[in-house]
Amino acid sequence: MSGLKLFHTTNSGVTEVMPRLAEVEADVQDLIEAYMETMLGVRFLASEYVIDCVDGGRIDSLGLDENGAPTVVEYKRGTAAGVINQGLYYMSWLMAHKDAFRNLVRDRLGASAASQVLWSAPRLICVAGDFTRYDAHAVREHRRSIDLVRYTYFGNEHIGLETVASVTGQSAATKRARRRAAGPPPARRQDRAMAELAGVIDEALLGLGDGVTRVQRKQYAAYQRLRNFACVCLPQQTKLLVYLKADPKAVDLIPGFTRDVTGLGHHGTGDLEVQLRTERDLERAQDLFRLSYAAA
Repeated sequence: MSGLKLFHTTNSGVTEVMPRLAEVEADVQDLIEAYMETMLGVRFLASEYVIDCVDGGRIDSLGLDENGAPTVVEYKRGTAAGVINQGLYYMSWLMAHKDAFRNLVRDRLGASAASQVLWSAPRLICVAGDFTRYDAHAVREHRRSIDLVRYTYFGNEHIGLETVASVTGQSAATKRARRRAAGPPPARRQDRAMAELAGVIDEALLGLGDGVTRVQRKQYAAYQRLRNFACVCLPQQTKLLVYLKADPKAVDLIPGFTRDVTGLGHHGTGDLEVQLRTERDLERAQDLFRLSYAAA
């Protein structure tokens, strides 16, 4: 169980709201499936999806994350005995039956979403009442993207989600995708400057805290905890565009540096655009990075 304590404050004092587990596993599954995009950053596709193989089985939830990665979500009411291996089994089936998943995405989200599935970075999200230290160690031994998420109910009105471990798979396909996105070594001085700035931004975002992972798409790199909190687009001639999940309305916007792009089309996710031209701009953006990280 999480060490987090929650207190209800009144004029007469404070009362601790005691943590608890769900009555049954289905309570957690039903709640998360109903609000999956808000809670996990994953668009819900199917519940109790029956897989067609000799051993059979049902995937608790199937979805598509913010970056287009196919996502398996498995739940356990208490400590997650066997849930990681069970989820990996379903992921292996998924990767061997891509057409079935594409058809599911096409039926639920349309042909455009089905054509942009990111097969280089499939994800497994395990949601459970608790995990052991061996579970956290085990995810680091696999070449898959795995998130261990601990849930805690507080009273009857609140639920907390805490990322216990998060690992991005380093498959050969993922490495090839990153090399393609990086392109050939820049030749011009300005190109080299932008490439160096991109490297410093990468270090800054990955260094914000434990469990930050990076997912490379063709047009942007997404930085996530459980959900995306920053997306860095490919360098332009004189600047880099970073899109953050921080609320633009909570930020003092500065022309030429920050912009509210709510409702405007762009690569990646997030409604606060930050324009970075130099490392000095990066220093100015650090508080915004941290604000977005905390919001993810």
